[in-house]
Amino acid sequence: MKKIVIALDGHSSCGKSTTAKQVAAELGYAYIDTGAMYRAVTLYFLDHHVSLTNPKEIKDALNNIDITFHYNPKTLRNETYLNGLNVEDEIRKMYISNQVSEVSVVAEVRRAMVAQQQKMGKRRGVVMDGRDIGTAVFPDAEVKIFMTADVDTRARRRQQELLAKKQLVNLDDIKENLQKRDHIDSTRAESPLRRADDADLLDTSHMTIDEQVEFVMHKVASKLLEQKYAVEQQS
Repeated sequence: MKKIVIALDGHSSCGKSTTAKQVAAELGYAYIDTGAMYRAVTLYFLDHHVSLTNPKEIKDALNNIDITFHYNPKTLRNETYLNGLNVEDEIRKMYISNQVSEVSVVAEVRRAMVAQQQKMGKRRGVVMDGRDIGTAVFPDAEVKIFMTADVDTRARRRQQELLAKKQLVNLDDIKENLQKRDHIDSTRAESPLRRADDADLLDTSHMTIDEQVEFVMHKVASKLLEQKYAVEQQS
């Protein structure tokens, strides 16, 4: 059966990545964490003091950035590599979270990352989560889900994630960061965060990860059955 593209878009800390990873594992699909790509670019820009108002510096930096994902059998997860260096833990830190939306809003950055993401998913059989997968990266994705949750729930989830990594951050600071990112992501000119017209809405405020995965898998199963029926009708 023809493989499909599954796009999970939405706000930060509403369960996109965890859900996407589990869906990909169940289907035997590749999982691509597009948010990690923007975080890696942000890390590179900060380390190399790239000015977001200098087009030449941005262009030169993007030409020197190579982002890949490698599966770690010890952690049982894909980890992000920036120019051959494992940066998975570093890009999840709060100082990156505070800057990533400002880097992501740069048109040249988005175009470069979208091109890479489209190349990664060219053969289909992928689950991508991000902000603009169903609207800009893969507008022809067979399954599109827009995920959200109330900001207080998202802030508590994000705080728990950071605590698990031994990072203690005030809940109000996290909430402020999320609201700032929501505003920047939703109002940027290039590929803004928005729900695609044909995307199913999934509010995860009161849902477990298993329930989120079940919701997405139901949509996938329906699409695959629809495709199978169409093929049978043609034969």
